[in-house]
Amino acid sequence: MSEGQKFQLGTIGALSLSVVSSVSIVICNKALISTLGFTFATTLTSWHLLVTFCSLHVALWMKMFEHKPFDPRAVMGFGILNGISIGLLNLSLGFNSVGFYQMTKLAIIPCTVLLETLFFRKKFSRKIQFSLTILLLGVGIATVTDLQLNMLGSVLSLLAVITTCVAQIMTNTIQKKFKVSSTQLLYQSCPYQAITLFVTGPFLDGLLTNQNVFAFKYTSQVVFFIVLSCMISVSVNFSTFLVIGKTSPVTYQVLGHLKTCLVLAFGYVLLKDPFNWRNILGIMVAVIGMVVYSYFCSVETQQKASETSTQLPQMKEGEKDPLIAAENGSGVLSDGGAGVQKTTAPVWNSNKDFQA
Repeated sequence: MSEGQKFQLGTIGALSLSVVSSVSIVICNKALISTLGFTFATTLTSWHLLVTFCSLHVALWMKMFEHKPFDPRAVMGFGILNGISIGLLNLSLGFNSVGFYQMTKLAIIPCTVLLETLFFRKKFSRKIQFSLTILLLGVGIATVTDLQLNMLGSVLSLLAVITTCVAQIMTNTIQKKFKVSSTQLLYQSCPYQAITLFVTGPFLDGLLTNQNVFAFKYTSQVVFFIVLSCMISVSVNFSTFLVIGKTSPVTYQVLGHLKTCLVLAFGYVLLKDPFNWRNILGIMVAVIGMVVYSYFCSVETQQKASETSTQLPQMKEGEKDPLIAAENGSGVLSDGGAGVQKTTAPVWNSNKDFQA
């Protein structure tokens, strides 16, 4: 099996793991929050990250991956920024309507495209832009309802979008710059994310729910679903870093909207959530956008691979006669392409979704 085929299989595996684990944790968290009344989303996320770090530490002890230290300031800044982005997303949902929060999530893709274009000189073809427009239109039809605006909620949403985009771009950039795997990056950044949310979580949850997480009555059923949610979160967090590392932040956001559509469908089938023609139409349009996006990405990847293979013989010919190469001033410039939640959206009632 060639390296290209192995990479494609690895990417498909990462995408599949991300979808399955994310939909599973959404169903688990809906039962935990909507049915059992455990509404402390930010605190729960901090527990997710603590369990993820402990699991990775055990995996490191079993020598399942190699610890590779790198720039501690980059790790700390990245971890804290990730934690802040999660907290801001929670606050955004708490101070805005569900419809405006869905618009906030939709804004992450164009914002990511804009940042990568401005700061990384990454080019997105018109075909890719067209497919993303179809996708966003479909998700908007399926999920966006009311759009009630307020100044504080709008500012929080803007900050949430910017921090989430930067954190996801950093996930891809750090992995490529320091040549670390998704597991190595997640292991080193998890403590900073967990501490950030562990300290701020009870305060944010108290502000949004008017309840105290430490005064909540923890029944055996609540504890069971919390433990199950934490166990699934290990797979969610790992697959998030894996997907962004193997693809790009934009592809990860496209995948996130696929999860949203699947959650809507599963909610209707399993939880009997309300479903209407707008949901069905929006999901169909979004799926078309995802298929078109995947097709154009595959075509462009194959074109780049063929261009690279045709350039290699020319490079070798140039290397045979360095004098001619020097006289012509020829050279090769390689540009490393820049590519997480992880957004976590909390739930305070059954009509709001919880995306890990």
